Amino acid sequence: MLFNSYEFIFVFLPVALVVFFLISRTSTKIALGWLVVASLAFYAAWNPRYLVLLSGSIAVNYLVGRLLGREWRGQKVRRGLLMVGVLLNLGLLGYFKYAGFFVESISTLAGTDAEIPPIVLPLAISFFTFQQIAYLVDTYAGRCAEHRFIDYCLFVTFFPQLIAGPIVHHGEMLPQFRRRDVFRPNADNLAVGLTIFSAGLFKKVVIADGVAIFANVVFNRAAGGETIGLAHAWVGVIAYALQLYFDFSGYSDMAIGLGRMFGIRLPLNFNSPYKATSVVDFWRRWHMTLSRFLRDYLYIPLGGSRRGLSRRYVNLMTTMLLGGLWHGAGWTFVFWGGLHGLYLCVNHGWQTWCRYAGWRFTQHRSWRPVAWAITFVAVLVGWVYFRAASFTVANSIVASMFGLNGVELHVKPSNQILYVLAVLGVAVWLPNTQQMMDRHGPCFDWEKLRGETTPVSSRLAWIRWSPGTLSAVFTATAAALGVLSLTRVQEFLYFQF
Repeated sequence: MLFNSYEFIFVFLPVALVVFFLISRTSTKIALGWLVVASLAFYAAWNPRYLVLLSGSIAVNYLVGRLLGREWRGQKVRRGLLMVGVLLNLGLLGYFKYAGFFVESISTLAGTDAEIPPIVLPLAISFFTFQQIAYLVDTYAGRCAEHRFIDYCLFVTFFPQLIAGPIVHHGEMLPQFRRRDVFRPNADNLAVGLTIFSAGLFKKVVIADGVAIFANVVFNRAAGGETIGLAHAWVGVIAYALQLYFDFSGYSDMAIGLGRMFGIRLPLNFNSPYKATSVVDFWRRWHMTLSRFLRDYLYIPLGGSRRGLSRRYVNLMTTMLLGGLWHGAGWTFVFWGGLHGLYLCVNHGWQTWCRYAGWRFTQHRSWRPVAWAITFVAVLVGWVYFRAASFTVANSIVASMFGLNGVELHVKPSNQILYVLAVLGVAVWLPNTQQMMDRHGPCFDWEKLRGETTPVSSRLAWIRWSPGTLSAVFTATAAALGVLSLTRVQEFLYFQF
């Protein structure tokens, strides 16, 4: 069941909301139970058989978490429990997501024909696995209090974020399930939630699915062995970058909006990443909850930057290589992760050198367009390997982007360039959804994030949402255009990860 479908918007969501608030009048615990049941039903709409997998993962991790929370003589028992819990999670993820990839890779190296039967990748396994690993690690470290089983189930299965994130942290979610105001319908929550959901729906079905046409043409032609011209290559790659952003950002907005309707604030996952002026800045803005997980549970435990520059760069590369592998079981994903690891190493090295040499021009306003262009082109090159089916296809497109396959500047039809540039302008120039809703605390910990977000300029102040006729028209228009565009329901891109 997809957020961008009639059955979800007009049947599942209204029923889930109404029943939740009706039950909340008599029992908050049963109301939470209803949300768990609704979330499991939402997941089962894809394949009921995998409910056993999800339920088993929840039960085992909760049990291990309870055992980790007890007092044991010596640390060896607790450390052993943590290792068992983490290995069970990684083993589950490794079998379903990477078994075929590793067997194929080893078989290629050995020159054999070994293979295993195709394995269906369960929806959301990458997301709920990471969430529960973080829960176990924090419980072991004493950073997580004991919680009821029903709360833990909802923490993992809450349907707005179950399938493709954001990757929520127990410290963000579990305390909210105990707040009394969550169980009372609130007009502000419903209005803000519906607006953010509608904006996300518009992003997905109008912008992302619309610009995807141009990206698919270029990548499909390259996959068929055709040489792409320079202009077509740039249009296709920028179109894919925009498709990926508006698709996943749209999903994240819809998740935040849905959570807000239930009185739950989910964390921000995107903060205008294509406005970044460095790759470090890009990863602070792109898929923020994954970046946080990789930083807190991989990069820092590896030593972070505490053990000298050389070790810092090794840790960065290791983290990004594994981050690339998390996105997909393929060498192109590993290369993409390694490429961004290299970018980060160069970025940190450049910053260090500028401080050492006393160069201050990088802090001047005139440098920002140059820094933005370098960052955006670097990100675009990475997206080619992220999207392409093989290195041959990716290398061909990258070569075309830099004129190595000829300089062909004509694009047919010519309106492709105008459309793609218009969408790029939206991503780079206009405020994002959270900035538009900033007066109403659109997401978890917004007060802290607001200080790290560029304020909406005075000339665009009219875009900031507040209850009234203009805001109602905006919400209604976004929702109507989104619903009317549901002629062909397309899955979100991150469902495959």
